[in-house]
Amino acid sequence: MAIGLGESAVNLLAAAGLGAAIGVERQWRQRLAGLRTNALVALGAAGFVVSSQLVPGEVSPTRVAAQIVSGIGFLGAGVIFREGADVKGLNTAATLWCAAGVGMLAGFGALLHASLLAALVLAVHLLLRPLVRALKRRIAPAASRRDEAAEAEQRYAVSIVCRAAEAARVRAALVQDVAASAAPALRLTRLESAVIRDTNSVEVQAGLAAPARADAALERVVGRLGLDPGVTAVRWRAEAETATD
Repeated sequence: MAIGLGESAVNLLAAAGLGAAIGVERQWRQRLAGLRTNALVALGAAGFVVSSQLVPGEVSPTRVAAQIVSGIGFLGAGVIFREGADVKGLNTAATLWCAAGVGMLAGFGALLHASLLAALVLAVHLLLRPLVRALKRRIAPAASRRDEAAEAEQRYAVSIVCRAAEAARVRAALVQDVAASAAPALRLTRLESAVIRDTNSVEVQAGLAAPARADAALERVVGRLGLDPGVTAVRWRAEAETATD
């Protein structure tokens, strides 16, 4: 038996209302997908399910639901983006997915089930948020100490110009001299080389770090390399500390 207009209207209105309820929380938090988006996702999902019940036997509602689950993934992917090392929008995408689930349940006429799912989505956003913040506060001090230790390091940049045929040997000598330096905490953080255009020379660039100023130890390392007959120029500098926001 085909679904009637009255029942369709109830199911669609319930889907839109429950989707809007989820969207209110998202709108309040100023997220990418707010009240209208969540209401439309739930309403659209319910509409597809209702349409599959208009002609019994022609289209399986469960098959339509499966297609909705696949299709909503593309919509969710549109709100996920990278910001530096962080990935933003995952919660918004997951919420849209849940809103589609609410709409499908409402479209099937399972209004109590749809209401329960919507309530659980809101509970996750509202009740778990303080727990997430508490966990972040516990993790933050340890992370802050690691960041402070990294920021306290003194970093150096070393540049060595040598003949191209001697580049491999000079690189190896630099590694050995740093390892054998009087400052055991002095360590290489970067080592690269590039051919200087229109010459037969190579510039070897290295980055070094130490927990405190190690100018004397670095000068001894660089001074030994400067005496190498294959080296034509050498210089080093202490890099300024990087301030954080």
